[in-house]
Amino acid sequence: MTILLPLFVGSLFGAGTWLLLGRSIVRQIIGLALIGHGANLMILLAGGVQGASAPILGNPPPLADPLPQALILTAIVIGFGVLAFLLALGYRMHAYEEEDS
Repeated sequence: MTILLPLFVGSLFGAGTWLLLGRSIVRQIIGLALIGHGANLMILLAGGVQGASAPILGNPPPLADPLPQALILTAIVIGFGVLAFLLALGYRMHAYEEEDS
């Protein structure tokens, strides 16, 4: 499991970069979403302690740092907003190209 998640993060970044380099706007949007998910997983891997518990009640050793989870939650919300904006922009570009032809 320790080596599997970094490989998954690398594959998300690789696939996202490959899709981002294409000409289609839909592929670029999907590539940007994959890179965002890869970044979220990378933050989780960088800040997480394996087997740590949440610091809610009591004092069990070792406690997990809540900062990476808060950063990821914020990034998910912002990423969802950006993805919705890009999808609307892509739809508008597609509609504009059909009006011209």
